[in-house]
Amino acid sequence: MKSKFNVKQLTLLAMLVAVLLLMAFTPLGYLNIGLLAITFNVIPVAIAAIALGPAGGLIAGSVFGLTSFLQCIGIGGLSPLGSTLFSINPFFTIVLCFVPRMLDGFLLGYIFRIVGRFNRTAACFVTGFFAAFLNTAFYMSALVLLFGRTEYMQGLINDRNILVFICAFVGPNAICEMLSSTIITGAVGTVLCKARLVPEAPKSAKNSGK
Repeated sequence: MKSKFNVKQLTLLAMLVAVLLLMAFTPLGYLNIGLLAITFNVIPVAIAAIALGPAGGLIAGSVFGLTSFLQCIGIGGLSPLGSTLFSINPFFTIVLCFVPRMLDGFLLGYIFRIVGRFNRTAACFVTGFFAAFLNTAFYMSALVLLFGRTEYMQGLINDRNILVFICAFVGPNAICEMLSSTIITGAVGTVLCKARLVPEAPKSAKNSGK
C-alpha cells in the first residue's frame, strides 16, 4: 500500500478532513432520527479512497470514527445510541466507532482500484455505494458482536432474528445513505478523475510489455 502523498494529495486530504469535521459538527453530517443517525460522512471517506487510495480512505475513516465517538460523549451533538453504549462499555464503544469506519475507508481504496481497471466513472459510483453499504454492514456487525448480549441490546432485538432486527433497525437510514453516497460520490469522483486528481491505475507487467 503506497502511503506517501505529494503536496497536491496532502492538500486534497486536508480539505476532505476539513469537510468531514465541518459536516460532523453541523446537521450536514449527521441527521439524528431516533436511536440511529443518517450519516453523510461516508461521502468524504469514499472520495478520499478514490483520490488517495487505501491509505487516504483509512485516514478519512479514522476521522469519521473520531467524530462518531465524540458524539457519544456529547461533543458536536449527542448520539442517543452511542451515549447509551458508552455508559455500558466505553472500550467497546471506541472499537465500534473507529474500526468499522477505518476498515470501510481502507477497503474502498481497493474497490475503486479493482473496478477502475475496467471503467473509472463506474468505479466512482460503485465506491460510493459500497461506502455506505460496508459502513452499515461493519457497524451493525460490530454492534451485535460487541453488545448483542447486553440487556439493552436484548431489549432492542426483542427475540427477533438478527437479520430481521438489523434490517428493521437500519433499513430506511441505510437506503438514504446508499442513495446519497452513490450519487454524490460518483459525481464528485468523476470530476476528480477528469481533472486528473486521481492517479491512473498502475499498468501490469504484461500490459507494459516488460
